[in-house]
Formats: sequence, structure tokens, C-alpha cells
Amino acid sequence: MKQIKPDKVAISAFRGEFSPECFHTVLENIYKTYTRAELIYPDPVEFPRRYADVRDREIVALIASSLAYGRVQQIHNSVSKVLTPMGDKPASFILSTSEKELERLYSDFRHRFTSGSELVQFLLGVQKILKRYLSLEECIIACLSSNSSIFDGLTAFADSIKKAAGGATSLIASPADGSACKRYFLFLKWMVRHDAVDPGGWSAISSADLYFPIDTHMHKIARSLHFTERKQADLKTVIEVTRAFQKIAPRDPTRYDFALTRFGIRSELHIAELIEQCNDGVSSSIRE
Repeated sequence: MKQIKPDKVAISAFRGEFSPECFHTVLENIYKTYTRAELIYPDPVEFPRRYADVRDREIVALIASSLAYGRVQQIHNSVSKVLTPMGDKPASFILSTSEKELERLYSDFRHRFTSGSELVQFLLGVQKILKRYLSLEECIIACLSSNSSIFDGLTAFADSIKKAAGGATSLIASPADGSACKRYFLFLKWMVRHDAVDPGGWSAISSADLYFPIDTHMHKIARSLHFTERKQADLKTVIEVTRAFQKIAPRDPTRYDFALTRFGIRSELHIAELIEQCNDGVSSSIRE
């Protein structure tokens, strides 16, 4: 896959000349204002935040992120329905529960186009990974060590889960497919970053190596900010947007994801207001 160089990303359509330094100031103000625990609901990151044990948290993060498509309330209801039978120890539950019991528990499950049978195969795939590696993080460590680049290692990890689940699951996307892989990159962000919102827990990956989770909403924001001109939210767009944020926050390019996506999700915050904040902030920084 051809990497897109940072200097090819369109990020200069604001009042005055763009510089990473002035944009950093604007986004830091937005980050400090909106990256707060009280603004989390109804974001599905609330689910992994409930678990202190990283082995449980990574399982819940994978489930919650994999189901993070569709209406917000529907996502919340579906994730709750999957997690309720697992109790306080999801990792132990998955390791010890038979296929027959999983089928009994989730036979009537449906989340948009994800059926109960697909969910069961997905959970059985996770079970195989846990039995072999003991944790999802150990699996990704193995994938990273056997590949020459972070991107290839992340791709191998996604492919490992898909293969263990029988290959047909739509619950996790592989970067090899060229799609935006929003839910997969969201899962990684939750498990790697740690702040007032993202719970973190993994040390195998640096936050500098994360890719931006791009869905229709974030794609609209990125285009409005001129971080990309691409009309399709695919992997190339993800790379463009990530490279743009790497120029602003090289050690933590996904740092601003939660704060930015509150605009347009919460009824009191509008994308037009976000763009105006960015324009005013960048212009002020340039004048100074």
C-alpha cells in the first residue's frame, strides 16, 4: 500500500497560512474543553471503561467497538445484551463457555446485519486467540514481532481474529481490504491511549502509531477542516487524515478524536461551531 506523505495532505484552507503550531493550540483548547468523562454517554467507550482488569477490558473493547455501527441507542442496547451474560469476568466467560452454550445465550441476538450465529463465531474466534496467547495483547505482540512494519502487524492481528472466527465475520475489518476500518482502529485507540475518556491498558503499541477512526461523521469534520479532500471514507482517507494530525500531534495523532466527534453527536454542539472555533483560533494564533 502506497503511503501518502504528510506534505501532500490538504490542510491550508483556513484564514492565513497553516502551521502545525497554531493548529495545535486550537485543538488543544478543544481537547481540554470536551475530553471529559461527563460527556462520554452514549459513546460505547463507556463499556470498556467499566473493567479494571486489562484482559477483561480488551475483550469488552473489542466487542463494543465491533458493534459500533448504526444508531447510538441501538449500539448501546446490543453491546449490553452481549455483555450481560458474561458478568464481571468477560475473559473467563469466553474461555470457559462452550459453543453450545454460546448458541443458547445468543440465538436471538440481532444487531442490524449481525446475526446471533455470526456473533457466536466471532466469540469462538476470540476464544481460540485467548487459548493460544492468553490475551489479545499477547496476540498483537506476536503479530508485530513477525512483521516488518506497524501497519503490517496491525493487519496481521485483524486477520488473525477473522481467521479464528472462520473468516466470514463482518465484525472486524482488515486494513488489507482497503476499507476505513473505523471500528478496528477505534478498538486500538481505546486500548492504547489513556486519558479522561480512553481507558488504555496496552503497552505493545505506541499512541504515535495509531490510525484515526474515520466514519461518515468524522469524515465530514475532516473534510470541513480540509484535512482531506477525498470524498470516500476509505483507508487512503484514513492515512491522509492521520498524517495531517501527525503534523499537529506527532506523538498522539488520535488525541483529538473524541473531542472533535462530540460536535454533531451531542445536540448542543454543532460542526459549524467547531469550524468557526478553528478558524478564529488559527487566525488569532497567526496574528500573535
